[in-house]
Amino acid sequence: MAAGGTVLPFVRGIDLTRNDFTEHGIPPSIKEMSSLRWLHANNTGLTDVPDEISNLTKLEHLSLKNNNLEKLYGAITSLPCLRTLNVRHNKLNRAGIPSDLFEMEDLTTLDFSHNNLSEIPEGIEEAKSLLVLNISDNQLEEITAQLFVNCTDLLYLNLCNNKLETFPPQIRRLVHLQTLILDNNPLTHFQFRQLPSLVALQTLNMRNTQRSPSNLPTSLEALTNLVDVDLAKNNLDKVPECIFTLKSLKRINLSDNTIEEVGPNIEGWPNLEVLNLCRNKLSVLPSQLCKLDKLKRLMVNENQLDFEGIPSGIGKLASLVVFSAAHNRLEMIPEGLCRCPNLKKLILNNNRLVTLPEAIHFIHETLDQLELAENPEMVWPPKPRGMAQGAGVAFYNIDFSLQAQLRNAGAQAAQLAEKLAEAQGTPSKDPIARKKRLRQFRKDQQDDKQEKILKGMKEIAKDEEKQKQKEKMTEERSKEVKPQKRWDEALEKPPLKYTEFFDEDVGQIAGLTIWEIENFLPNQIDEGAYGHFYEGDCYIILETIIDEEKDNLEWKIYFWIGEKASLDKKACSAIHAVNLRNFLSAQGRTHREEQGDESEEFLELFDNDITYIEGGRTASGFFTVEEMDFPLRMYCVYPHPTQGVHLETVACSPDSLDPRHVFLVDDGKVIFVWQGEKAKKTLLTKTRLVAEKMNKDERKSTSEIVSLCHGRESDRWSEFWLAIGMEDGEEPDWEYEEHMPETHSPILPRLYQVGLGMGYLELPQVEVPERKLVQNLLKSKNVYILDCYCDVFVWIGRKSTRLVRAAALKLSQELLRMIVRPEHAATTLVKEGVEPQVFKTKFTGWTDAIDVDYTRTAESVRKTGANLKDWCSKQETKVDLSALFTPRQHPMALEEATQCMEEWNDDLDSMDAFVLEGRKFVKLPENELSHFYASECYVFLCRYWVPREGSEDEKETEEEPEDDFQCVVYFWQGRTASNMGWLTFTFSLQKKFESLFGDKLEVCRMHQQQEAVKFMAHFRRKFTIHRGHRKHTEKTDKPPADEGDGEAPSPAKTPLGRPRPKPLPVPAVEPEKPKPELFHMRSNGSPLFTRCVQINLDAALLNSEFCYILKVPFGQDEDSGIAYVWLGEKSDEEEGRLCEEIAQEMYDPEKYSLQVVREGEEPENFFWVGIAGRKPYDTIAEYMQHTRLFRCSNEKGYFSVSEKCSDFCQDDLADDDTMILDDGFNVFLWLGSKASDVEIKLALKSAQVYVQNLRVKQPELPRKLLCTFKGKESKKFKRCFHGWGEYKKPRE
Repeated sequence: MAAGGTVLPFVRGIDLTRNDFTEHGIPPSIKEMSSLRWLHANNTGLTDVPDEISNLTKLEHLSLKNNNLEKLYGAITSLPCLRTLNVRHNKLNRAGIPSDLFEMEDLTTLDFSHNNLSEIPEGIEEAKSLLVLNISDNQLEEITAQLFVNCTDLLYLNLCNNKLETFPPQIRRLVHLQTLILDNNPLTHFQFRQLPSLVALQTLNMRNTQRSPSNLPTSLEALTNLVDVDLAKNNLDKVPECIFTLKSLKRINLSDNTIEEVGPNIEGWPNLEVLNLCRNKLSVLPSQLCKLDKLKRLMVNENQLDFEGIPSGIGKLASLVVFSAAHNRLEMIPEGLCRCPNLKKLILNNNRLVTLPEAIHFIHETLDQLELAENPEMVWPPKPRGMAQGAGVAFYNIDFSLQAQLRNAGAQAAQLAEKLAEAQGTPSKDPIARKKRLRQFRKDQQDDKQEKILKGMKEIAKDEEKQKQKEKMTEERSKEVKPQKRWDEALEKPPLKYTEFFDEDVGQIAGLTIWEIENFLPNQIDEGAYGHFYEGDCYIILETIIDEEKDNLEWKIYFWIGEKASLDKKACSAIHAVNLRNFLSAQGRTHREEQGDESEEFLELFDNDITYIEGGRTASGFFTVEEMDFPLRMYCVYPHPTQGVHLETVACSPDSLDPRHVFLVDDGKVIFVWQGEKAKKTLLTKTRLVAEKMNKDERKSTSEIVSLCHGRESDRWSEFWLAIGMEDGEEPDWEYEEHMPETHSPILPRLYQVGLGMGYLELPQVEVPERKLVQNLLKSKNVYILDCYCDVFVWIGRKSTRLVRAAALKLSQELLRMIVRPEHAATTLVKEGVEPQVFKTKFTGWTDAIDVDYTRTAESVRKTGANLKDWCSKQETKVDLSALFTPRQHPMALEEATQCMEEWNDDLDSMDAFVLEGRKFVKLPENELSHFYASECYVFLCRYWVPREGSEDEKETEEEPEDDFQCVVYFWQGRTASNMGWLTFTFSLQKKFESLFGDKLEVCRMHQQQEAVKFMAHFRRKFTIHRGHRKHTEKTDKPPADEGDGEAPSPAKTPLGRPRPKPLPVPAVEPEKPKPELFHMRSNGSPLFTRCVQINLDAALLNSEFCYILKVPFGQDEDSGIAYVWLGEKSDEEEGRLCEEIAQEMYDPEKYSLQVVREGEEPENFFWVGIAGRKPYDTIAEYMQHTRLFRCSNEKGYFSVSEKCSDFCQDDLADDDTMILDDGFNVFLWLGSKASDVEIKLALKSAQVYVQNLRVKQPELPRKLLCTFKGKESKKFKRCFHGWGEYKKPRE
């Protein structure tokens, strides 16, 4: 290293592009780079060639593009090794170019394009070594013949965009010329007969040079290497015949001519890849075009092509990637075009398209670009059956094709079947048998001896069966002895991506490779450090051996542990050694080596020359307790369209404050956010968010964030002023000036990649696409320097070598001093994976993770800078639609339901019922036991007998286990009841029950029509729901005297001694006239879920397959009337009997006469009058055999569809979800008012997949897909729900 510790003499190349050298010129320290081979100083504002480069005697490549140079005199001619000079986009003229420049023997490349040259530079013909010459975009009118006489080695010649009218015939001497560009020159009289002499020519560009068949050679067969021809804008009325003789042609541009026909000779271009015929007068393309099987791009925009003009066999173009036919007369395109397997761009805008082939759906999702604008009459064709109903970015990479979803559902069904099989493999206890034994034990206690004998016989039989099974298993094992696998054969590789830890070419070259453990990960070290191990570190050593006999590679893997290494390094060295073995598929074990106790085999790897170095070089992955040193920095915050905010470093001084901006002051333990009085609040919020990320990610939440607003009081002002340089801690007495620019255009950061070779350094700039820094530009193998003018960051990749890191730190310091910067500029070291927030804000779309958010659209996620297409190609969004493909649950038979009801009621020992009256729960009268009111709350205390299984000791004795019990409290809340009932229950009855029953108490809260099946069984299918409030009597209005819950009588005075005011007299309210009531009996999926629910008084709600109860009162006080039991013609007899029993229990026979009326025998006088008039009604209820309700939701973190049980109700329609209802004839997509747009989109696709599946499975019942909104449901939708009414209103 040179004196003073500088690395500049070892720098071989540096790129200073986009630095501003207008005022101070190029850095003087550039002359210290004595080994410099290449220098780029583009777009730096230079007006003269800097004298500092005169000392660069080894400089070979010099680029001074995009500057303001007017002359090249001076230092350039003193560079003896100069080979390449690029001075394009300057202000040079002939007088500003010295003639001795062309006398340099090694000069091979000259670029004078985009200057002010009107003549060829003097002496240029002396540059006999020239290989590349570019003088385009000047004002040249003539080319000297001597140039082509002397410079016969030219490979590249570019003279486009000049004023050349002719060309010297000596051009035929350029037999090595490969590229000739003559675009936009008025070569009117130039015949170009010398063209066939350029036998090495590969590219010929003659756009807008007034070419015609008369001034072109008759044949170009000699140009066997010519692959690229451009003859655009030449007014050609046909393709010149000489062009058809080019058999090697790959790209041809014939656009902007007047060609009417191409001709069949086009098949003479078998290697053609690009054909551009835009803006001509073509009406038909030759059928021979289909023989060009290598054609990739076909562009025929702005012609006169119609459907007949496109060859029908165009689908044979298997390599076609782009087809562009905009601004033509196409009414349709051939179906074969959609069959091209590699087609990515299809451009058909501004045509007369009516529709497209159905095959367009097969390529729609795979196309990168599809343009169909300005085709007003075009209609999309229907999708073929079974096709994907949406996929890709718009649907979060979810494949909604029927085949894919059936495959997913089948996999999930298989997993479920496996679990069920496992569960069936273990014998489960039979609850029904246990209950039968319990009932038998209660009823008959005299047959104890017989039961004991039977029990003993069963046990003996079980023992004999077990013995037989053991003998059978022993025989099978003796017959078949399976050989055990080796330990390494039984191992399975974990599903890891090993390339994140090791390079792909690891272990392919014989020798040693060593990694050190740093931050939980292996980091490869340089060969110079082999055998020098730090006592506080751990290493992984790989020995690669070539087995010449077997002609393959073998590996031995060791992990070395230093005696002072931390626990995380020890563990990670062992883990990653195994990962390396799995990555290489190596045989054998990994070998553990400890410091001071190494094996001889390990020591031989280093010729017994191992050096122990004190301390540790790498960082531990654990959080350290040492306090980090954070330098004081001050940032001015500007809004940014993509990153949110941009942090620009400013001097840490009160002079930097501006009342229109927000400033962030980082003082390590305290982060201040200062808001000017004119700054926007949104900017303050974003700055605060940045500060919180800095505190959480970089400081482990140890820093304090303080927000200060100018003009507002705070006790932290003194700390702020001390931090930014006010020694007395007082606010300065001057007014803040608006000196900062209101709209800031930050200096584009320059990203350098540090290159290290054998004895040299290079600092090239990384090409930044669209001038937007993105995270994927940083590669883990490299080290980068990010120059942001006031901040210089050194980013160290995880897999970079130690020498490159050290060189980058030195180069960053030199770069910081080399260019004139403010005093507050500083260098910051940044490690991969722990980048600070200030560094991340320099990049577009840098986020730690891109999560799928179902509340956002694909477009909003794309604005973050994320490449959604790349993301979709790497992972597939999880989705669960398996419920849509499971068969509908079969309804339970009446006999099975009756058996369940009997068993559950046998277990029921007692049931006490309470109802809320006022603020208390009182006993429910016996006659109301199965009647519920929608505006009330009920509590049922049920005591169940529970059979106890005797232990092994108890089985040996003759005593039977004692009975146990369990108490379940069912809380029932009506649809229109308030939550006050539940609160009253939890603070009164529930506490009492808990004190009485303790752990044996279970509380079950239920809502109307969402009851537990066991609870429903206790009412034996007579569960009746009324609307409104119950009409309690005076006796039930008062609580019993021994209840103990009663409130004390109100005292005459208040606690302050004041007399209570007398209650105001309550005005008399006329009793409401009794109204007719209509009840509907119905079973949903099972007889256990049978309810009799009061519905709207409407004859249109009748159905011939159900039974109804109609109450028609006569008097004012319900003292008389008729109760009709209406039996539909197709109704169930058992339900009719139940309906009649409910009506008898519901109405007093002394007041209401009960009449059973069959359909068609209704009396005209009272029945139809009581039901508000005769109306047409449904005579079938076939939908009851098909009805299914599905819920579409994202509550699991991914989109899933789940089926509601068959006993669903109106309240199952969640407001923030979407639902799918199938009634056997239609599939309804119900949209909740709070459902997200993306959820609706995915639910629609799911419904389409469901309909497709049903069309295959049930072709006799074709479904229509209908959409309905909350509150706008049709009658067909409502009839699937028992007792449809108004929606619940959300309570405040």
